[in-house]
Amino acid sequence: QGWLVESGGGLAQAGESVRLSCVVSPDIFLRYTLQWWRQPPGKQREFVASITPGESPNYSDSVMGRFIISRDNPRNTVYLQMNDLKPEDTAVYSCTNGRNWGRGTQVTVSS
Repeated sequence: QGWLVESGGGLAQAGESVRLSCVVSPDIFLRYTLQWWRQPPGKQREFVASITPGESPNYSDSVMGRFIISRDNPRNTVYLQMNDLKPEDTAVYSCTNGRNWGRGTQVTVSS
């Protein structure tokens, strides 16, 4: 079955940028809309952004205008460029095709 592996998390200051990567198994990469979700500490997981196989993006209101989702088809990779980070962006970020999930990568933003 398909797999997804995230990377790129870490520590950042408010206002800085971080780019997350998610490598996706070839059997699912081109077939599904790929999504980024996040789970802030002590809270429920929430939708962040998605991108269709045709590269149409969708964003949550909380990240619209700051985050950019993209996909690199030859590398089977989906990216999440996070700009103007805020402390409330602190969370574990995971990618999914709606059925399979990666383990996630921690992003911590200090003020």
